[in-house]
Amino acid sequence: MNVPETETEEINTEEVTEEAAAAATEECEAEEQQAEETAETEAEEESEEKKSFFRKKEKKDKKDEKIDELTDRLTRTMAEFDNFRKRTEKEKATMFQFGAKDVIEKILPVVDNFERGLATADPEDAFAEGMNKIYKQLITVLTDMGVTPIEAVGQEFDPNLHNAVMHVEDEEAGENVVVEEFQKGYMYKDTIVRHSMVKVAN
Repeated sequence: MNVPETETEEINTEEVTEEAAAAATEECEAEEQQAEETAETEAEEESEEKKSFFRKKEKKDKKDEKIDELTDRLTRTMAEFDNFRKRTEKEKATMFQFGAKDVIEKILPVVDNFERGLATADPEDAFAEGMNKIYKQLITVLTDMGVTPIEAVGQEFDPNLHNAVMHVEDEEAGENVVVEEFQKGYMYKDTIVRHSMVKVAN
């Protein structure tokens, strides 16, 4: 039986169309599979990059911790050294102050003798004039060192500054006021070297 030529052409066309569709489907599936594989590969690479990044970050964190530790130790050491320096300076200043006070205490009797001698000497006498110049020079040196006399006569009695060795009834003087000074007192900066020996009115 012979198939008409028109029917044969239609059959061939349908077969070609089916084959093309199948090929296109296979090609799409292949492309999809390749895309999936590519995506998986990229995901794996990204994961490896992240792992590598975190490993680097972990190593960096350890370095930062070491730096922080050394910085903290250095800061503590510097603070301890600064405290040691301040404490040493304070101790040196205290030792110097006590040493200076001890020397001044030994010089004050010499000053007292100068004042007693000049009080009884003739001001016009050449020897007394020379002694007075030496006395003034000595007082200038003590003043430059920070030694100052304590005010007494006319001041209210202060047990921190004055040593009352005598009391007197004096209506003209105020209550508890120093009326006479027997021995001059001195201060070295803010420290009492010697209290003033005084008479106080009741």
